[in-house]
Amino acid sequence: MKAHEIDYTIYGEEMQFVEIELDPSEGVVAEAGSFMMMDDQIKMDTILGDGSGQSQDILGSLFSAGKRLLTGESLFMTVFTNTSQNLRKVSFASPYPGKIIPIDLTKFQGTFICQKDAFLCAAKGVTISIEFSRKLGRGFFGGEGFIMEKIEGDGMAFLHSSGTVIKKELAAGEVLKVDTGCIVGFSSSVHYDIEFIGGIRNTIFGGEGMFFATLRGPGTVAIQSLPFSRLADRIIASAPSAGGKRKGEGSILGGLGDLLDGDNRF
Repeated sequence: MKAHEIDYTIYGEEMQFVEIELDPSEGVVAEAGSFMMMDDQIKMDTILGDGSGQSQDILGSLFSAGKRLLTGESLFMTVFTNTSQNLRKVSFASPYPGKIIPIDLTKFQGTFICQKDAFLCAAKGVTISIEFSRKLGRGFFGGEGFIMEKIEGDGMAFLHSSGTVIKKELAAGEVLKVDTGCIVGFSSSVHYDIEFIGGIRNTIFGGEGMFFATLRGPGTVAIQSLPFSRLADRIIASAPSAGGKRKGEGSILGGLGDLLDGDNRF
């Protein structure tokens, strides 16, 4: 195997973290800022790119890091390596409430496609690059834009997403229609496209946007119940305005509404 073979345990329910057990000389690569804790004698190195070893020269590392920059991630990643002669553990935490999803790449023909901010960490040797959409419609209206992350190799990788996550196995030709923001990732055998919802009332008053994402099997798809962007929009909409009042508090029924929902303070 090219990637290091690691063992892991996922803890928690809503604010999860993954604890990875490293044998001597084993390593794990992670996004900057995801580190939680580690045992003594684990060495931490910040590197350009993903440390997969496919690009040994500086130009190759810069090219690998530049591709990651297109996904909105940092140029740098962090490698944690066990320098002792005994088992050591290192843990990484999800950045917001949701679930951590373990992906064994050997079960997905060595490739898994995911949304741009889903990657958390992986065994050293796994490659994290980009998947560029060649279809204009998918790029403009697919919710994930033209660029998604592509995780390749033969080791373990860990994704994170908000809400509850469900995995579905699609048979050959089976189609699943999904809100464009609810896709966490899918195996490379799944065909991903978009479909116009249709109907004036559906489009204008349905509240679900103008397009579905269509996922056609065979393959595995991971779906999240609550995209983080949707949660953030709700929080922003409920946040106090510049005057210190929430939206709606200036209306005639604003004070009555606060009284009824228990938010009126004396």
